[in-house]
Amino acid sequence: MEELLEGYLRYLLAERNLSPYTLRNYRTDLLAFARHLEQAEGLGPLEVDRQAFRRYLARLWEDGVAPASISRKVSTVHSFYRYLVREGKLDADPLSGVRGPKRGRRLPTVLTREQLTALIESAEGDTPRALRNRALLELMYAAGVRLSEIVGLHVASVDLDEMTALVRGKGNKERVVLMGRPAAEAMRRYLARGRPKLAAPSEPALFVNRDGHRLSGRSIQQIVRRHALRAGLDQRVFPHLFRHSFATHLLDGGAELRVVQELLGHASANTTQIYTHVTEQQQRQVYTQAFYNEVHRRARRK
Repeated sequence: MEELLEGYLRYLLAERNLSPYTLRNYRTDLLAFARHLEQAEGLGPLEVDRQAFRRYLARLWEDGVAPASISRKVSTVHSFYRYLVREGKLDADPLSGVRGPKRGRRLPTVLTREQLTALIESAEGDTPRALRNRALLELMYAAGVRLSEIVGLHVASVDLDEMTALVRGKGNKERVVLMGRPAAEAMRRYLARGRPKLAAPSEPALFVNRDGHRLSGRSIQQIVRRHALRAGLDQRVFPHLFRHSFATHLLDGGAELRVVQELLGHASANTTQIYTHVTEQQQRQVYTQAFYNEVHRRARRK
């Protein structure tokens, strides 16, 4: 194994220019795999088969190795055996088709309605920039738009009578998003008293910076973070949290999945489905907390 491994690491260094840290991880993973083959299977690296490899993965799982780490090890071993085939050490990859565990999909973080209210209300004020920030934050939550979509909005894209806006999303696809009355009122104040004092002549962008031109995504991130700190939120807050929260709160309120999918501009309902898991998780947390509160209350009465 040592001879095969050294040749493989030289190949990685020459062909892929990997860092010493990455090469060390490759070495560690492959030596551990070879040690398992020898001790548990009585096999050398050129004698392995799919069944032996699957037993190795099962052993990792039983030992409590995280799925992400198992997936990394699987990728490393597969890469090693592809190299052996390329070098003529093997006629075919004996592990072809064996996959690692699927990585669990991370649930998106959401803000509570109380947190969002505090964040948005922290933008109170009558200065042009305060009016802009309030309209910006209101619209991000009310419409659940992506950062790129709100950056690209034009004044002509907004219809305050209908309380809608036309945004351009992924794949250059346009869709109509809705805004509630608070967002529409904040937008009216901004367009009447804020934007005229900020915007350069002939600037089409809805949200503009102090130089009068289109507000950048980076600037919007900074605005969100600044108002989150003003609202006393100590967690990391970023623009996409408004979109996550918008979708989750709609589903919490009984909105149909298909409706939320259309409002978010998702091509597939599978993408929107992740928010139902957030809702279910929150319901379990509420139930669990209520259960323990009741147990604690009864214990104090005894």
